[in-house]
Amino acid sequence: MNRIKLSPTLEVSNIVHGHWRLLDWNLTNQDLLKLTKQSIDLGITTFDHADIYGNYSCEKVFGDALNLDKGLRNDIQIITKCGIKLVSDKFPSRKLKSYDYSFNHIVSSVENSLKNFRTDYIDVLLLHRPSPFFNPEEVAKAFSHLKKQGKVQNFGVSNFNPQQFEMLNSHVEEKLVTNQVEISPYCLEHFDNGNIDYFLTKKIKPMAWSPLGGGNILSPTNSIGQRLLNTLKEVANELSINDIDSLIYSWLLNHPSSIIPIVGSGKIHRLKNSVDALTLKIPSDLWQKIYVASLGEELP
Repeated sequence: MNRIKLSPTLEVSNIVHGHWRLLDWNLTNQDLLKLTKQSIDLGITTFDHADIYGNYSCEKVFGDALNLDKGLRNDIQIITKCGIKLVSDKFPSRKLKSYDYSFNHIVSSVENSLKNFRTDYIDVLLLHRPSPFFNPEEVAKAFSHLKKQGKVQNFGVSNFNPQQFEMLNSHVEEKLVTNQVEISPYCLEHFDNGNIDYFLTKKIKPMAWSPLGGGNILSPTNSIGQRLLNTLKEVANELSINDIDSLIYSWLLNHPSSIIPIVGSGKIHRLKNSVDALTLKIPSDLWQKIYVASLGEELP
């Protein structure tokens, strides 16, 4: 598998294994370790987390599995996020979901993530969502502190629009290495809001969460999903592709902006399908046929 260079010191796998639903996989620590090793064998060495996943539990579950084979940490890259404060039984004093990008919260979140993962550093820290109350100087101070301490190697954001990305990037010493956003044939938002053009302009390689449309394509519940599934079946038949999910991943991977899909499955065959997509080529007209199926009307 080709490696994607996000910074002078960081390369990630072209497919990222997402752990948002980790607790739903009902794996023992040994089972999760096995799945992680199988992912690495496929070339998937980058793993995506957030402090809030699984009601603040997924990081620790992954860390407990890694602890069964401590040397594995040297073979992988860990991404995690911070900034969202959920109403949770873990924090009984909280009465309102909010965002917190203060110096103290960012640093304390990283300290807790390091403890959960049982590691000394995070490869990439992302700010989870843009906040209406956001002080970029405070964030820059936290990033600089964490970088100097060696606790975070690289920084990025998630769900930011081009203006928000540019604003933060103008304040930080270490330039942002990626923006993790929702991209799929079902979700064309970032083709419309200027993000895809911005990624191409700045040569930023985005990560795509929910690349299968959150199940809305493979198990459609509305006209958009049904149109897409019908069209994908036609294209798959024309290109002799057996698995629709492989075709969807390849639709992302074939785009010139170097989209990195985040595959959030605990099933090894799903991960294999995403890796198979790396070798698939989609002609421009068929790529656009899928795009048009999502739009529901021809291109202007």
